[in-house]
Amino acid sequence: MDMCKKLEFTVIPAALDGQATSEQVWLSLLLKDNAVSFNSQVTVYVCSHHSKVVLPSVDEVCSSAAQGVVEECDVPSFSALIDQERREVRLRVDKEEDSPYPLEMCIQHEDNGVCRPCKERTVPLHSVTPCMCFQVWWDTGDERSRRSMSCPFRNHTELLQRNVWENVSVSVVQGQMNSGGAMLSWNLTAPCRMEAEVWHCQKDAGLDKDRCTELVAFRQRLSDDIWRENDRGHWLMPGVFVDVKPGLDLCVMVKVKGKHSELGPFCPIDSSWWHWRWSLLVLVSLMLAVLAAICLYFLHGKLKRWAWEWHQKECGRIANRGHIVLLSPPDVDGSVSELVCELGSSLCSQGLSVSVDLWSRAELCSLGPLPWLHSQLQPLDSQGGRAILVLTQAAWERTEDWVRQWDQQGQQGKDIVQGVEKEEGGEEVEGGE
Repeated sequence: MDMCKKLEFTVIPAALDGQATSEQVWLSLLLKDNAVSFNSQVTVYVCSHHSKVVLPSVDEVCSSAAQGVVEECDVPSFSALIDQERREVRLRVDKEEDSPYPLEMCIQHEDNGVCRPCKERTVPLHSVTPCMCFQVWWDTGDERSRRSMSCPFRNHTELLQRNVWENVSVSVVQGQMNSGGAMLSWNLTAPCRMEAEVWHCQKDAGLDKDRCTELVAFRQRLSDDIWRENDRGHWLMPGVFVDVKPGLDLCVMVKVKGKHSELGPFCPIDSSWWHWRWSLLVLVSLMLAVLAAICLYFLHGKLKRWAWEWHQKECGRIANRGHIVLLSPPDVDGSVSELVCELGSSLCSQGLSVSVDLWSRAELCSLGPLPWLHSQLQPLDSQGGRAILVLTQAAWERTEDWVRQWDQQGQQGKDIVQGVEKEEGGEEVEGGE
């Protein structure tokens, strides 16, 4: 439903002093009502006259003095400062600490370029161009949050225009048209849109490789309104020269508005040169492989000896870092015990850690030898090391006695088994009879 608001006012006669011949009276209103939105069209009736009025947009309102009144105009205010000593541009946001929302920022090139998110507040000076713009806004969670946009470097063309010229690149490809004629296609890329002239030329085959003779009546003028943006945020301008003379060494030159010298020449990549480079690389690789095989053939014996010596050294190092467990019979006399202790001390002086069961006699008597032996051999199994068993003559004799007893017990067991088998066999025979 349409909504009608009535406003009555009276013009004070004193306000018309000195303007008695004027037929117009101006009235400005600041509207603050949820029923009225930006860009709305309203009809104003004054006595018998009426007029249609379009309310201003949010951009017009926020660009005026209404920023402190209209809620939609609550956007960050920022400035860009050029630091010549540090060769960077710093972005400073006013009253950032007073806002309850985090700050978001993005950078774009030209007014209609894609704004790419940026987290850093500083930008290297060599990458700043006159067409660089910033957008800053409070991250309130609403995708339609109003942003503050500024292009602060448009008045610094003398300082920053060189950054545009140094980042101009042209890729050139020579091909063939459907009609059979030759063509030269090119793509010009620059950080900012610019007015320029492009022409192709014939490269000098002499000593002056940078000299390129222009072919008359082939210049193309580029305006700044037909560029398109690529994925890197730079602006791209494609073009082609048709019906060029085949067989010539053709390149492209660029003349940018405001720059006294030309850019270029930009020439096609010579495919035969690249093939020659790859062929040379493959040939050198094969020669190195053959040379390495010959060296290995003649040095096989020496390499084998070096490997064996290195292996022996490494084994010695590992042994020197290991652990030694000395085991001796429990019934040794004092002289043998002293010799075993001297052996352990000598091994310790070589940097080894040594455990001798003679040093733990009290523990052996209380717990028996097996727990101690198990506790010593388990680290050897996991970490590496050696176990040295000291055997005296008495120990050898006792060992031989154990072996004979074991053999006798084994023979007795065999005789018992054979007797049982005979008895079982006899019973079977009797059963058969």
